[in-house]
Amino acid sequence: MSTLELWPIGNCQVSGLIDEAGAIVWGCVPRVDGDPTFCALLRGSKGQDAGTWRFELEHQVSATQRYLRNTPILVTRLEDANGGAVDIFDFAPRFERGGRMYRPVAFARLVRPVSGAPRLRTILTPMSGYGAKLAPITQGSNHIRYLVERNAMRLTTDAPVGYVLDERWFRLEKPLHFFLGPDEPFAGEIAHDVEAMFQKTRDYWRTWVRGLATPLDWQDAVIRAAITLKLCQHEETGAIVAALTTSIPEAPGSMRNWDYRYCWIRDAYYTVQALNHLGALDVLEKYLAYLRNIVADAPEGVIQPLYAVSGAKEIIEWEAPDLSGYRDTGPVRVGNAAYYQVQNDCYGQIVLPSIQAFWDQRLLRIATEDDFRELEQVGEMAWKTHDQPDAGLWELRTRTAVHTYSSVMSWAACDRLANAAEHLGLGDRAALWRERADTVRANIDAGAWHAVEGHDAGGHYAASFGGSQLDASLLQMVELRYLPADDPRFKATLKAVQKALRRGEHMLRYDSEDDFGLPETAFNICTFWLIEALHRSGEDEEARRIFEAMLAHRTKSGLLSEDMDFETGELWGNFPQTYSLVGIINCAGQLSRSWRDWR
Repeated sequence: MSTLELWPIGNCQVSGLIDEAGAIVWGCVPRVDGDPTFCALLRGSKGQDAGTWRFELEHQVSATQRYLRNTPILVTRLEDANGGAVDIFDFAPRFERGGRMYRPVAFARLVRPVSGAPRLRTILTPMSGYGAKLAPITQGSNHIRYLVERNAMRLTTDAPVGYVLDERWFRLEKPLHFFLGPDEPFAGEIAHDVEAMFQKTRDYWRTWVRGLATPLDWQDAVIRAAITLKLCQHEETGAIVAALTTSIPEAPGSMRNWDYRYCWIRDAYYTVQALNHLGALDVLEKYLAYLRNIVADAPEGVIQPLYAVSGAKEIIEWEAPDLSGYRDTGPVRVGNAAYYQVQNDCYGQIVLPSIQAFWDQRLLRIATEDDFRELEQVGEMAWKTHDQPDAGLWELRTRTAVHTYSSVMSWAACDRLANAAEHLGLGDRAALWRERADTVRANIDAGAWHAVEGHDAGGHYAASFGGSQLDASLLQMVELRYLPADDPRFKATLKAVQKALRRGEHMLRYDSEDDFGLPETAFNICTFWLIEALHRSGEDEEARRIFEAMLAHRTKSGLLSEDMDFETGELWGNFPQTYSLVGIINCAGQLSRSWRDWR
């Protein structure tokens, strides 16, 4: 049975997920939102003989896995009953070459004998058309071509090609090298070049991690989350996807199966904010370039909630009939119809990360007054829509409301534009945006406050204007600087949100019925929002307790998906989820001891 005990590899062009047996069970070409050449993860009971790439050891008794320290290079050790063992090193090449980053559409595997006289075989069965068929094969003297539609792949190897094709057992007596990449001749000597790629890729990642400003505590968790967040960036354009998978359901049989291989403005905002706390400015800079292109291509400043990694606007949603789904819980969806929804919080989530470029002298490109004028177009939309109904951050498909979170994001957009205008010496624009921010605040306080007689502080903020229901996004009012943590209104709202939505150590996003019924699982980022709110309210002991509990729920690879069964702790939802990894980084940074305390 498939599980989410998966280990991501990647190079910011392609990515793969490797299961506990060392098999690549998910990987798309030529980029994260492409056709899943490896799709065994979503084949359900159809089995994992197709859409996979695995090595099997004869009489195998165990498989253990670890990442090389501070890299996304996975080492899987297979051991047999007779004392034989092999190590498999999995990576996607990434390093500087010829003055630019070498990140091919390729997966590299290095197999080394460790002990005994192991016999193994390799099973490589890429598919095409979202699981519709096995890729046709042609072969050469030291390569095999897999005719995946539009993206033919070539395996170059120093293993006997006939053994690979026949899936035949053979003795592993020396290291073997496998490079599955573009359908073009492999220019160098395969063993030498794959070994060199391995070393250079390892050195690249260790150097990148060395530049991170990590907290003192929970360093391993933060570093693994940061590496994985970087893998979620499509470097060519700067887009950041919400997750590497599609259609892992939020709960079994829930039909909440969504394709997350696209760039949500909201998710990407949180991702760059978290990485920015660690000083990973390369991700921020590339994403800001992506945003500038989105804004330049936005008629009258109208922004969609999500875009393709290429920047394309249309992301038609359809169902792949040949994939039965994770544990047979389909449908498997491709595309996401949320792209045509109205989600008004996205305007604030463009403005907030963009503002940093006006101040941060570390950046290669400092924002200019011209950039400010373009950003004002986005601000205009935040101002115009701050009290208008939308689908909200939870992307409700059949109803709308004036969502408090969206309005607070609009306030933040106006507030930060006023700050930027002051910094640029544009007094008239600063006054305009400050006045608008004050007006939005007044409208939120009037529309979103739910008065309750006899209640602490006289009531609490509600999830939408004129309503009484709560959602976890209200906990973000402090993070966005709308309210200080000691404000009685926030304290009352925090208490009300916990009473309504907390389930032990976990948080629901809301507890009311939506298009698919009542939520059945906790939403991991909301639990991290609770941890942050508790910390800011001075409840550090409780915040630390819940944070440690969340860390204990991570996979062996140190990661989290989107959702969790709050009774069993089982992970559900797309994986790895950027939101959840953001929560690890942010909470660790806030709860950690200072480096000064240690020094």
